[in-house]
Amino acid sequence: MSNSLFSKEMQDHLKELKGQLSKGRDTNSPEDENQKPTEPVSLPTQKQVNKTVKQMASEHIDDDKVLFMQAMHGVNQLEDKNVRSPANASKAGKPDATTLSKRAAAQGNEASDLGAGLSDMQALLNPVAAEAYLSYKQPTLQNKIFDQLKKGKLRWYDAVDIHGCTIEEARVAMTQLLSQAKQKNETMVKIVHGKGSEAILKTCVNGWLRQLPEVLAFCSAPPKDGGNGAVLVLLKKSKADVE
Repeated sequence: MSNSLFSKEMQDHLKELKGQLSKGRDTNSPEDENQKPTEPVSLPTQKQVNKTVKQMASEHIDDDKVLFMQAMHGVNQLEDKNVRSPANASKAGKPDATTLSKRAAAQGNEASDLGAGLSDMQALLNPVAAEAYLSYKQPTLQNKIFDQLKKGKLRWYDAVDIHGCTIEEARVAMTQLLSQAKQKNETMVKIVHGKGSEAILKTCVNGWLRQLPEVLAFCSAPPKDGGNGAVLVLLKKSKADVE
């Protein structure tokens, strides 16, 4: 009679299991021999799983899914850095001067034609002070509309800030803005030129706008829109819109 508490078949199963466990361990690594789990592994109880199932209000969770929930307990989902989070997505804003300049270079044609006849020299020969109030209108424009423009009662659609730009970048950005407004049949835009100690960009904008037949009028913006550091520009309506 055998002294073993297990049958021969059970002993064979135990030997087979022991062999499989031995194969799964790297016996060549001395570090693994004394390595122990740093944290105890705890599985949720059946009661906890049932509570979770009840909270999910699902009748389609079988035993396999329960076992899976137990096995995945404590596992945190890795953040997918390839997906852009809506919460961190930057809000779309008005294009800056650099964006408009690049867009103009890519598109060319109309925007380039609009600024082709502008004279920087003519603009710079008539300097304006940093705090000067800019004001201009074509004779054909009604005084009533011009008064509304000066009081800030006409809504502007697009704007560009040319702070820190070179004269070339500022001119390209301004003409691109005007070209876009024309394509969209928008008649009001804002250009933020700033003041600066010498008000060079302000002087340029003042001179450029006076050279463009598309510009009906412009004036320094009210305080809420930038004051003397910006201008509101009223453009002619497109021919198709007038007809």
